[in-house]
Amino acid sequence: MVRASTSQQTTGTTAPAVVEGPDYVCIGAIAAAHGIRGEVKVKSFTAEPVDVGAYGPVTTDRGQVLTLKVLREQGKAVIARIDGVGDRNAAEALRGLKLFVARAALPAPVGEDEFYHADLLGLAVEDEAGDKLGRVLSIQDFGAGDMIEVALAAGGSAFLAFTRQAVPVVDVKNGRVIVAPPEGWLDQGEADVPREGQP
Repeated sequence: MVRASTSQQTTGTTAPAVVEGPDYVCIGAIAAAHGIRGEVKVKSFTAEPVDVGAYGPVTTDRGQVLTLKVLREQGKAVIARIDGVGDRNAAEALRGLKLFVARAALPAPVGEDEFYHADLLGLAVEDEAGDKLGRVLSIQDFGAGDMIEVALAAGGSAFLAFTRQAVPVVDVKNGRVIVAPPEGWLDQGEADVPREGQP
């Protein structure tokens, strides 16, 4: 998803920390350049889209530290300005980067139905009969809503819509999610996952 380029390496401050892990939470991703003045469209993963800029500087999955200034909302995304990015070429070089903040900077979930996607990674996946199907490998959004990727106990992986109907129980405390997949779910492959722009 991330496109490597020389300009990506020189934008922002390089941080030595590895952000893939339980101590960091992905709160957004740079979707595209916007306009000619270096603004970017940021896909926000926070409950309120504008909060993607509310927790201080963000660290990208390439280790860059960026400071965002949210200008306005645009659907589920926001238009933002990044310090040091002054033209469209520099903004384009950041396209695809995931944005992380330290978990300690975020408010703690307060209810049983509140959690961060990062909390789900590695949880056991069981069906409603209690049979173990695998573990949560990732949470993805291909444009049609969140999808939970399950690393199957039998090998391979499969995606399932992350809805209350398909995933009725998320039990972080006991390390499991309970799923009610549609008939034939295990017959699907990754090629069946809807991509952005597809119905």
